[in-house]
Amino acid sequence: MPLNRREILKIAGCLGLGLACPPMIYELAAKTKRPGDVPASALTAGSWGMAIDIAKCRNRCPDCITACHEEHNVPSFLDSRHQIRWIGSEPFGAVFPGQDHRMLPESLKSLSVPVFCNHCDNPPCVRVCPTGATFKRPDGITMMDYHRCIGCRFCMAGCPYGSRSMNWREPGPAVKKINPNYPLRAAGVVEKCNFCEERLAQGKLPACVAACPQKAMTVGDLADERSEIRRLLSGGLALRRRGELGTGPQVYYLWRG
Repeated sequence: MPLNRREILKIAGCLGLGLACPPMIYELAAKTKRPGDVPASALTAGSWGMAIDIAKCRNRCPDCITACHEEHNVPSFLDSRHQIRWIGSEPFGAVFPGQDHRMLPESLKSLSVPVFCNHCDNPPCVRVCPTGATFKRPDGITMMDYHRCIGCRFCMAGCPYGSRSMNWREPGPAVKKINPNYPLRAAGVVEKCNFCEERLAQGKLPACVAACPQKAMTVGDLADERSEIRRLLSGGLALRRRGELGTGPQVYYLWRG
Protein backbone atom coordinates (compact mmCIF):
# COMPACT_ATOMS: atom_id res chain seq x y z
CA MET A 1 0.00 0.00 0.00
CA PRO A 2 1.51 3.41 -0.98
CA LEU A 3 2.40 5.77 1.87
CA ASN A 4 0.52 9.04 2.27
CA ARG A 5 2.21 12.40 2.79
CA ARG A 6 1.84 12.32 6.59
CA GLU A 7 3.48 8.88 6.87
CA ILE A 8 6.34 9.94 4.61
CA LEU A 9 6.96 13.02 6.77
CA LYS A 10 6.97 10.84 9.93
CA ILE A 11 9.59 8.51 8.48
CA ALA A 12 11.72 11.43 7.27
CA GLY A 13 11.51 13.04 10.70
CA CYS A 14 12.67 9.89 12.47
CA LEU A 15 15.58 9.46 10.09
CA GLY A 16 16.55 13.09 10.50
CA LEU A 17 16.53 12.80 14.29
CA GLY A 18 18.74 9.70 14.17
CA LEU A 19 21.28 11.36 11.88
CA ALA A 20 21.25 14.61 13.85
CA CYS A 21 21.98 12.96 17.20
CA PRO A 22 24.76 10.37 16.68
CA PRO A 23 26.66 11.36 19.88
CA MET A 24 23.55 10.65 21.96
CA ILE A 25 23.08 7.29 20.24
CA TYR A 26 26.73 6.33 20.78
CA GLU A 27 26.54 7.31 24.46
CA LEU A 28 23.39 5.25 24.93
CA ALA A 29 25.01 2.23 23.27
CA ALA A 30 28.12 2.56 25.40
CA LYS A 31 26.11 2.78 28.63
CA THR A 32 23.70 -0.05 27.83
CA LYS A 33 24.42 -2.95 30.14
CA ARG A 34 25.13 -6.19 28.34
CA PRO A 35 24.13 -9.53 29.91
CA GLY A 36 26.29 -10.62 32.81
CA ASP A 37 28.35 -8.60 35.27
CA VAL A 38 32.13 -8.75 35.04
CA PRO A 39 33.41 -11.25 37.64
CA ALA A 40 36.38 -10.61 39.90
CA SER A 41 38.41 -13.18 37.95
CA ALA A 42 38.03 -11.27 34.65
CA LEU A 43 41.08 -10.11 32.72
CA THR A 44 40.95 -6.32 32.51
CA ALA A 45 43.03 -3.55 30.97
CA GLY A 46 43.04 0.19 30.59
CA SER A 47 43.65 -0.23 26.86
CA TRP A 48 43.70 -3.70 25.30
CA GLY A 49 46.13 -4.44 22.51
CA MET A 50 47.82 -7.35 20.77
CA ALA A 51 51.35 -8.00 19.54
CA ILE A 52 52.07 -10.70 16.95
CA ASP A 53 55.64 -11.92 16.48
CA ILE A 54 55.51 -12.79 12.78
CA ALA A 55 58.91 -14.48 12.95
CA LYS A 56 57.36 -17.05 15.31
CA CYS A 57 54.16 -17.36 13.31
CA ARG A 58 54.12 -20.65 11.38
CA ASN A 59 53.44 -19.77 7.75
CA ARG A 60 49.76 -20.34 6.89
CA CYS A 61 49.15 -22.12 10.21
CA PRO A 62 45.34 -22.36 10.62
CA ASP A 63 45.22 -22.96 14.38
CA CYS A 64 44.27 -19.41 15.43
CA ILE A 65 41.64 -19.17 12.69
CA THR A 66 40.10 -22.54 13.56
CA ALA A 67 39.98 -21.76 17.29
CA CYS A 68 38.38 -18.34 16.75
CA HIS A 69 35.76 -19.56 14.31
CA GLU A 70 34.81 -22.56 16.44
CA GLU A 71 34.55 -20.38 19.55
CA HIS A 72 32.24 -17.87 17.89
CA ASN A 73 30.12 -20.08 15.64
CA VAL A 74 31.48 -18.53 12.47
CA PRO A 75 29.78 -20.23 9.50
CA SER A 76 31.66 -21.83 6.62
CA PHE A 77 29.94 -21.18 3.30
CA LEU A 78 31.14 -22.78 0.07
CA ASP A 79 30.16 -19.67 -1.88
CA SER A 80 32.96 -17.11 -1.33
CA ARG A 81 30.47 -14.26 -1.76
CA HIS A 82 28.87 -15.25 1.54
CA GLN A 83 32.12 -15.82 3.43
CA ILE A 84 32.21 -14.76 7.08
CA ARG A 85 35.65 -14.15 8.56
CA TRP A 86 36.65 -13.03 12.01
CA ILE A 87 40.32 -13.86 11.53
CA GLY A 88 42.20 -14.80 8.37
CA SER A 89 45.66 -15.00 6.85
CA GLU A 90 47.03 -12.76 4.10
CA PRO A 91 50.45 -12.29 2.42
CA PHE A 92 52.78 -9.80 4.05
CA GLY A 93 52.77 -7.58 0.95
CA ALA A 94 48.97 -7.32 1.00
CA VAL A 95 48.86 -6.51 4.71
CA PHE A 96 51.67 -3.95 4.56
CA PRO A 97 51.71 -2.61 0.99
CA GLY A 98 53.87 0.35 1.99
CA GLN A 99 56.57 -1.99 3.32
CA ASP A 100 56.72 -4.28 0.28
CA HIS A 101 59.88 -3.26 -1.62
CA ARG A 102 62.65 -5.06 -3.48
CA MET A 103 65.10 -4.83 -0.57
CA LEU A 104 62.72 -6.60 1.79
CA PRO A 105 64.12 -9.97 2.96
CA GLU A 106 62.65 -12.87 1.02
CA SER A 107 61.87 -14.64 4.29
CA LEU A 108 59.52 -11.77 5.15
CA LYS A 109 58.01 -11.40 1.68
CA SER A 110 56.94 -15.04 1.64
CA LEU A 111 55.13 -14.89 4.99
CA SER A 112 51.38 -14.89 5.48
CA VAL A 113 50.26 -13.14 8.64
CA PRO A 114 47.02 -13.27 10.67
CA VAL A 115 44.60 -10.37 10.17
CA PHE A 116 41.45 -9.35 12.03
CA CYS A 117 39.81 -6.27 13.57
CA ASN A 118 42.49 -3.84 14.74
CA HIS A 119 40.33 -2.38 17.55
CA CYS A 120 41.50 1.03 16.46
CA ASP A 121 42.07 3.90 18.86
CA ASN A 122 40.11 6.09 16.41
CA PRO A 123 37.77 3.61 14.67
CA PRO A 124 36.01 4.99 11.57
CA CYS A 125 33.44 2.18 11.79
CA VAL A 126 32.10 3.70 15.02
CA ARG A 127 31.80 7.17 13.50
CA VAL A 128 29.72 6.03 10.51
CA CYS A 129 27.35 3.61 12.29
CA PRO A 130 23.93 5.33 12.39
CA THR A 131 22.47 3.23 15.22
CA GLY A 132 25.32 2.80 17.69
CA ALA A 133 25.51 -0.92 16.91
CA THR A 134 29.26 -0.46 16.57
CA PHE A 135 30.74 1.16 19.65
CA LYS A 136 34.05 1.42 21.46
CA ARG A 137 34.40 0.29 25.06
CA PRO A 138 36.45 2.32 27.55
CA ASP A 139 39.09 -0.45 27.53
CA GLY A 140 39.65 -0.06 23.77
CA ILE A 141 37.68 -3.02 22.39
CA THR A 142 35.49 -2.16 19.40
CA MET A 143 32.24 -4.04 19.82
CA MET A 144 29.16 -5.06 17.82
CA ASP A 145 25.64 -5.06 19.23
CA TYR A 146 23.83 -7.43 16.87
CA HIS A 147 20.42 -6.29 18.14
CA ARG A 148 21.07 -2.71 17.07
CA CYS A 149 22.60 -3.59 13.69
CA ILE A 150 20.30 -2.78 10.75
CA GLY A 151 22.61 -4.21 8.09
CA CYS A 152 23.31 -0.89 6.39
CA ARG A 153 27.00 -1.86 5.98
CA PHE A 154 28.25 1.68 6.58
CA CYS A 155 30.78 0.18 9.01
CA MET A 156 32.08 -2.13 6.28
CA ALA A 157 32.56 0.85 3.97
CA GLY A 158 34.27 2.80 6.75
CA CYS A 159 36.71 0.05 7.78
CA PRO A 160 39.94 0.33 5.73
CA TYR A 161 41.02 -3.19 6.73
CA GLY A 162 38.15 -5.31 5.42
CA SER A 163 37.68 -6.70 8.92
CA ARG A 164 33.89 -7.01 8.84
CA SER A 165 31.54 -9.51 7.23
CA MET A 166 27.87 -9.31 6.30
CA ASN A 167 25.51 -12.18 6.99
CA TRP A 168 23.73 -12.53 3.68
CA ARG A 169 22.33 -15.89 4.77
CA GLU A 170 21.30 -17.52 8.03
CA PRO A 171 24.63 -18.69 9.47
CA GLY A 172 23.34 -21.51 11.68
CA PRO A 173 23.11 -24.27 9.03
CA ALA A 174 26.71 -23.56 7.96
CA VAL A 175 28.19 -23.95 11.47
CA LYS A 176 29.72 -27.42 11.78
CA LYS A 177 29.52 -27.67 15.57
CA ILE A 178 27.59 -25.02 17.47
CA ASN A 179 29.16 -23.62 20.62
CA PRO A 180 26.17 -23.12 22.95
CA ASN A 181 28.09 -20.52 24.96
CA TYR A 182 28.13 -17.95 22.15
CA PRO A 183 25.06 -16.63 20.31
CA LEU A 184 24.34 -17.38 16.68
CA ARG A 185 23.84 -14.29 14.55
CA ALA A 186 20.99 -13.72 12.12
CA ALA A 187 20.90 -12.92 8.44
CA GLY A 188 21.09 -9.18 7.81
CA VAL A 189 23.69 -8.20 10.43
CA VAL A 190 27.40 -7.46 10.30
CA GLU A 191 29.93 -9.24 12.50
CA LYS A 192 33.64 -9.22 13.27
CA CYS A 193 36.33 -10.09 15.85
CA ASN A 194 35.35 -8.96 19.34
CA PHE A 195 38.78 -9.54 20.96
CA CYS A 196 37.14 -12.50 22.73
CA GLU A 197 35.61 -10.12 25.24
CA GLU A 198 33.44 -12.96 26.56
CA ARG A 199 36.56 -15.01 27.34
CA LEU A 200 38.35 -12.06 28.94
CA ALA A 201 35.32 -11.66 31.22
CA GLN A 202 35.86 -15.28 32.32
CA GLY A 203 39.57 -14.76 33.02
CA LYS A 204 40.61 -16.54 29.80
CA LEU A 205 42.92 -15.45 26.99
CA PRO A 206 41.42 -14.90 23.52
CA ALA A 207 40.88 -18.16 21.64
CA CYS A 208 43.47 -17.33 18.97
CA VAL A 209 46.13 -16.59 21.59
CA ALA A 210 45.42 -19.76 23.56
CA ALA A 211 45.49 -21.91 20.42
CA CYS A 212 48.74 -20.61 18.91
CA PRO A 213 51.34 -23.42 19.22
CA GLN A 214 54.25 -21.02 18.76
CA LYS A 215 53.02 -18.47 21.33
CA ALA A 216 53.34 -15.81 18.64
CA MET A 217 50.42 -13.76 19.96
CA THR A 218 50.46 -11.65 23.12
CA VAL A 219 47.58 -9.60 24.50
CA GLY A 220 47.94 -7.07 27.26
CA ASP A 221 47.39 -3.60 28.63
CA LEU A 222 48.97 -0.94 26.43
CA ALA A 223 48.31 1.61 29.17
CA ASP A 224 50.52 -0.29 31.64
CA GLU A 225 54.22 0.47 31.17
CA ARG A 226 55.11 -2.70 33.09
CA SER A 227 53.00 -5.05 30.98
CA GLU A 228 54.48 -7.81 28.83
CA ILE A 229 53.08 -6.30 25.64
CA ARG A 230 54.78 -2.97 26.35
CA ARG A 231 58.06 -4.81 26.94
CA LEU A 232 57.72 -6.57 23.59
CA LEU A 233 56.88 -3.37 21.73
CA SER A 234 59.93 -1.61 23.12
CA GLY A 235 62.26 -4.41 22.02
CA GLY A 236 62.36 -3.90 18.25
CA LEU A 237 60.47 -3.06 15.08
CA ALA A 238 56.68 -3.00 15.35
CA LEU A 239 54.43 -2.47 12.31
CA ARG A 240 50.77 -1.44 12.25
CA ARG A 241 48.39 -1.81 9.33
CA ARG A 242 47.93 1.45 7.44
CA GLY A 243 48.77 3.55 10.46
CA GLU A 244 49.09 6.57 8.19
CA LEU A 245 45.28 6.75 8.02
CA GLY A 246 45.10 7.97 11.62
CA THR A 247 42.92 5.09 12.81
CA GLY A 248 45.41 4.07 15.51
CA PRO A 249 45.39 0.25 15.11
CA GLN A 250 46.00 -1.52 18.42
CA VAL A 251 47.30 -4.73 16.81
CA TYR A 252 51.09 -4.64 16.36
CA TYR A 253 53.21 -6.93 14.18
CA LEU A 254 56.71 -7.54 15.52
CA TRP A 255 59.72 -8.41 13.42
CA ARG A 256 62.84 -9.78 15.14
CA GLY A 257 64.49 -11.25 12.02
